[in-house]
Amino acid sequence: MKRLPPTSLRAYQERLLQHFGHQHWWPARSRLEVMLGAVLTQNTAWSNVELALQQLRRRGWLSYRALQAVSAEELGPVIRSSGYWRQKAVRVKALMAWLDSACGGDLRKLARRPAEVLRRQLLAIPGIGRETADSILLYAFAKPVFVVDAYTHRIFSRHRLSLYASPGKKAPDYDALRQAVEAELKGDAGLYNELHALLVMTAKQYCRRREPDCAACPLRDWLPRPDRMRVQA
Repeated sequence: MKRLPPTSLRAYQERLLQHFGHQHWWPARSRLEVMLGAVLTQNTAWSNVELALQQLRRRGWLSYRALQAVSAEELGPVIRSSGYWRQKAVRVKALMAWLDSACGGDLRKLARRPAEVLRRQLLAIPGIGRETADSILLYAFAKPVFVVDAYTHRIFSRHRLSLYASPGKKAPDYDALRQAVEAELKGDAGLYNELHALLVMTAKQYCRRREPDCAACPLRDWLPRPDRMRVQA
């Protein structure tokens, strides 16, 4: 497996931390709320998820027991702001069913399981993909797993980090990139948490899909020459 340069990402994180400060992710009040947010944020902006969580909170539905008791048909309209709400209601119900069978709703029991065991179990739940599973592992259970998302791909591609070194090369597989980052950083959950959050902030404010502001970006010193830069959306 090709490896990322051993110092690049730590240097990136230090620079971004100086620029943005600590991000204190994930914005949630409980492990269950993190899990719900990870499902609801699929293919939508976090602001839309916040509205859905507010609606659930108003109804007193932000608990394992409450979400078990309501049907997908009742849940769907309440989380409408998150988009694809019928599908997501079914996914939330599948998640609650798994919590029931896996730990009787006691998330402290899940926290004691190894990350790879939990990951396999989460990926077996309908509608839970690798990014969603790893977000749950990192932010709900503080497992040392790096979350790869579209922002990660965009920044790493534009900076031509090792897995993207050849122009025109297909983006690496999710797990290949995750494992490469983890192999180089050998970090704990706090490190992966902060780096992921800082990369998201960078992509939203500077490394935008269209019209990136490279001149103002705190990572500008590491960009390749503009005439050699391959931009990936």
